Amino acid sequence: MAEALVSAGTGALQPVLGKLSALLDEDYKRLRSIHTEINFLTLELKALDTFLEKMAEEENPNPQDKLWMNQVREFSYDFEDNLDEFMAHVIADKSAKPDGFMDKIKGSLKRIKARHDIAKAIEDLKKQAIEVSQGNARYWSGKAGDSNTSSIHKKIDLRALAIFEDASKLISVDEPTRDIIQLLSDSEATKQQPNVVAIVGPGGLGKTTIAKRVYQELKGQFKYHAFLSVSQNPDIARVMSNIYSQLDKDYSPCTEILETIIRKIRDFLKNGRYLIVVDDIWKEGDWKTIKCAFPETSSGSKIITTTRISDVAKTCCLPSHGHIYSLRPLNMMQSRQLLYTRLLKSEEKCPLDLEEISGQILEKCAGLPLAIVAISGVLAVKTSKKDQWERVRDSIGRALRDSSIETMKNIISLSYFDLPPNLRTCLLYLSIFPKDHTIEKENLIRRWIGEGFIHKQGGRSLHESGELCFNELVNRSLIQPTEIDGAFGGHEVKSCRVHDTICDFIVSKAVEENFVTIIDAPGFVNPDPLNKIRRLSLQHNGEIPPDLVVSHARSLHVFGRNVKIPSLSDFRLLRVLDFEECAQVEDDDLAVVGDLLHLKYLRFRNAHSMTELPEELARLQNLEIDIHGYNGMMEIPEIIQRRLVCYVTVDSDGWTTLPDEIANIQGLRVLEGLSVYDQSTEFVKALGSLNKLRKLSITLYNCQADGDNWEENMEAAISSIYKLGQASLESLHICIDEAANYIFKRSWFPFPSCGLRELVIEGDYITTVPAWMESLVSLEKLSLPMDGIGEEGMEILGALPSLRYLSVQWDKDSEEGPEMEAAMAKAMEAHPNRPTVVWTYQ
Repeated sequence: MAEALVSAGTGALQPVLGKLSALLDEDYKRLRSIHTEINFLTLELKALDTFLEKMAEEENPNPQDKLWMNQVREFSYDFEDNLDEFMAHVIADKSAKPDGFMDKIKGSLKRIKARHDIAKAIEDLKKQAIEVSQGNARYWSGKAGDSNTSSIHKKIDLRALAIFEDASKLISVDEPTRDIIQLLSDSEATKQQPNVVAIVGPGGLGKTTIAKRVYQELKGQFKYHAFLSVSQNPDIARVMSNIYSQLDKDYSPCTEILETIIRKIRDFLKNGRYLIVVDDIWKEGDWKTIKCAFPETSSGSKIITTTRISDVAKTCCLPSHGHIYSLRPLNMMQSRQLLYTRLLKSEEKCPLDLEEISGQILEKCAGLPLAIVAISGVLAVKTSKKDQWERVRDSIGRALRDSSIETMKNIISLSYFDLPPNLRTCLLYLSIFPKDHTIEKENLIRRWIGEGFIHKQGGRSLHESGELCFNELVNRSLIQPTEIDGAFGGHEVKSCRVHDTICDFIVSKAVEENFVTIIDAPGFVNPDPLNKIRRLSLQHNGEIPPDLVVSHARSLHVFGRNVKIPSLSDFRLLRVLDFEECAQVEDDDLAVVGDLLHLKYLRFRNAHSMTELPEELARLQNLEIDIHGYNGMMEIPEIIQRRLVCYVTVDSDGWTTLPDEIANIQGLRVLEGLSVYDQSTEFVKALGSLNKLRKLSITLYNCQADGDNWEENMEAAISSIYKLGQASLESLHICIDEAANYIFKRSWFPFPSCGLRELVIEGDYITTVPAWMESLVSLEKLSLPMDGIGEEGMEILGALPSLRYLSVQWDKDSEEGPEMEAAMAKAMEAHPNRPTVVWTYQ
């Protein structure tokens, strides 16, 4: 049987089948009396699962079938919830250690009751399964198409990234960019008011892309600059806080009221020229509030806005007599250029038998860049065969030039149904995030795993398998990279966002299938009040209505400082709990979290009001805790340090002093943002004992040359890194300055046991490749700042057997650069892996 996955199409049927099988194991031998019922249920549910998988491939099932499919999914979730409650009860009983005769009697009675309860539950569920399976005649017919078995690529396709870049550099952008810059510099503009240009056009036409292009070209001319997105239902206080944090780098977002933030921005900007881009405005009232922060006396300042709505564009241009710029679709030549960038290598031409079909496909895209990007993701995973491209063309439907919304909907729907079922689920899950939200890859993958969406592929770990799914969504152009690690050839995406139009589609689909419920300021998105809440996203100023039943929720995602934190006692079935930018979360809000026996992933981002994690979390044996933006103030009890898996990213100010107990967390997997100078020597020494640590990001700057403990800390850091290299460390990022440069003459790692796969060194240039690097036999990625390599260094790098990516930041003042670059390229050509080499001058 395939690995048990939760999915948008089949709900929890596969995990249910796996858990029914577990009930037949020896651990539950006292349940032999109900084996017949369990075996019957298993056969019945397998048939339901097989058919539901096929039905999920149908783009437009009839209403009767949609209703039945929803009933089966809801049934599967309820079934799994009941089984989980039973198993948790049995596990709790088994772990008890009764003292005395009466305790043993009570324990036996509890176990007998548990067996009776599960027998009754199985009998009831058997009746429900029969009722559900008989609810649709098509269930027995097996009618539906074959499931999609598209393969998942291991790597990011660089052409998938290039298409986003080319959308901003190669097609129909130069002319609008020049036009908008000219409008901004219009000599007729009022000198006492900032000049405003409002870009207007339908979704998918590239308004944001062009605004970013203009912003990048002009921002260097202004003392202050900021780029922000508003979206349809914004938290205006958060938006204004975002502006201020971009303008004043010393400002940390907090819970100030809107009027206070506006006043601070006005005071900050009143004495300097500024460039502000306000992207994706939907309401006139939102603009009227936002513009209050921009002083009208700043001569020479510029504001760019983007919107889909003409009336909003007109409002943005008043009273300053600004300019409205209406964006036009791409012509056919530009459309072909964008599509072929994705599908063909630079030296290739489109095959003659595909030229006509590609033209017909592009006509249906109606000149919308987003539509072309989306359809390129579908075509890129098809072999270049005429019949396959014809099927794609026919699936889009006729061109709807008068309705870009319908055009985009057709193409995005085609892209969605072309995905394998597990990728569909992963994509739909992105509906939990607010519009324009930057989604961190690592956090997303951990949420996917916690929800049960990921299975191991090809001997890889769950996390590596999750990364494959993420990469495939990038390759199919369904998510847009926002941060790319350029150190290794720009192949690794660190974060992403979902384009508004695609976001609208997946939110609609997720709500339709009762996959996600969203609560925000205007109200909650849930078309059927009778549906049980399965995944809940609280956004902006959202608050759970008092009559909304959330006891069946499997995950809770809270975004923003203005959301009212709900009582966790109502969420006993949670698998995933995530607080994003929730400074309002306090210790009492987690008082009952130890009772959430199914919880697998708990995350805090910038929850600075938390002072202590509850000890009861240690009861949750499968829990992983992710603390992002840790400021050293949250206490982590000793029992949690001993038992749970943790990920810690230190507050971004870079100079946070961590309590010594952090170095005692035996389950620590990731520690990022650590400054050696700011820690105690005891802390740095203890790091070496974290033998499960996989990733370490550490700064070795000597910020105060006469610091009492810096030299001692440096020696301790070297010793700890040496020990970690002998254990589980896979990724090491080091920031150095001149004072720390001598460490590269030291011997850190033993040979040949080092399992390090990624090493990134930043900061001051080093003059030679350290001899100890030859021991890094598992190293796949290496990034070095250098002003000298030498023949010996070249030999060391060329002999690293597993190397796939090499990045060298060369001192631009060194005359040897071009010669060394050529020599390195030649050396890597002889390497069996033919590593990608990125050579930059700084």
